[in-house]
Amino acid sequence: MRCVRATRYVLPLREGGSLPALIEADDDGMYVLKFHGAGQGPKVLIAELICAEIGRVLELPIPEVVLVDLDPALGNNEPDGEIQSLVQGSAGLNLAIDFLPGALAFDPLDRLSVSSELASAIVWFDAYLTNVDRTPRNTNMLLWHRQLWLIDHGAALYVHHSWDNYLQRALSPFSNIREHVLLPVANDIRQADRLLAPRITPSLIEDIVARIPDEWLLQHTPFEDVQAERQAYSDYLRARIESPRAFVEEAINVRTQGL
Repeated sequence: MRCVRATRYVLPLREGGSLPALIEADDDGMYVLKFHGAGQGPKVLIAELICAEIGRVLELPIPEVVLVDLDPALGNNEPDGEIQSLVQGSAGLNLAIDFLPGALAFDPLDRLSVSSELASAIVWFDAYLTNVDRTPRNTNMLLWHRQLWLIDHGAALYVHHSWDNYLQRALSPFSNIREHVLLPVANDIRQADRLLAPRITPSLIEDIVARIPDEWLLQHTPFEDVQAERQAYSDYLRARIESPRAFVEEAINVRTQGL
């Protein structure tokens, strides 16, 4: 994962509760920056990082995610006091997604245009990572250059908001999959499972979890040190991918019942 330095605060994106911003970085790229100092905290950034890196391995259409070194002085010229405080409280490493200029929000009515193969892979991916936020009300998908792109995975991995019995919870199905916007066209979830599950190896999980910056960890958790929290993420993700995968059967059963 690349790390860039923010060089210009362009404008706030007043969507949702995290108040992301459009920024320019020292690689001349434009990014949608998410702040670790936002009200939802760094757990959103952890979920974004893990989901983006796993999605990249699965060859899903996710814009590049980078770490962003943020100088708090970048917000000094911002007249909005709330934004100034947010920037100043987010010094250090944050996370950003490549900006897709001119992208349009995906319309749920267009889901028939998504291939069954891609829809099944996305449903599988979201069920594995317990993403509650890809529904007709909020698809978190964009159309850019006639291609579908997946964005905003901060609501995934909700286990880390409460680590109680997390290994037992890793084995549970994901009932929220019934709300997934692409479930009606995902008619090959079993095949997606056969193709995607083998790619998520223990070594891959360890490598991705190791990329979480230390400063994002130990925020409202029961763990004594960052290594223990990293181990919890790894153990949860490994347990969830082990066969039999209840989230796969849940997605198939829910889809069948809805036909």
